[in-house]
Amino acid sequence: MEYGSIERDIHVDASPEVVFEVISRPEHMQEWWPDDARFEPVEGAPGELFWRDEATGETMTVALTVVEVDPPSRFSFRWCYSDGERGGDSLLVTFDLEPTEQGTRVRMTETGFREMGWEIAVLEEQYRDHASAWDHYIPRLGTYIARLVSTP
Repeated sequence: MEYGSIERDIHVDASPEVVFEVISRPEHMQEWWPDDARFEPVEGAPGELFWRDEATGETMTVALTVVEVDPPSRFSFRWCYSDGERGGDSLLVTFDLEPTEQGTRVRMTETGFREMGWEIAVLEEQYRDHASAWDHYIPRLGTYIARLVSTP
């Protein structure tokens, strides 16, 4: 296995403008991905994502930096910095939006795994964890958008 990138595609029955808001605004992002998100959707803006462990009550905080904001076609950010802050190696998540007759095709790509400098066992584990997580969260993105556009 390459462990180079993770790609997930989903089609949603909403315009690229609506989808762009959902993937690039913290108030929408926290409805389908992290428990909380704090950032400005502006290139170069720092931010944080938060996940709460219901069992322990602990919160995991992950730093991010917005990389590209090109409404309504692309939103990307760096996260999972090797030093835990905003320096060193990181992973890049990109959402590309393509209009279709029935809505929008969303392609999420996460890259940078091999560049992190992890030992092979860590690389494999991180890649599997991220792939599994996206398998969970990308359908939630579709469900949230469907709920959002069906609300009067």
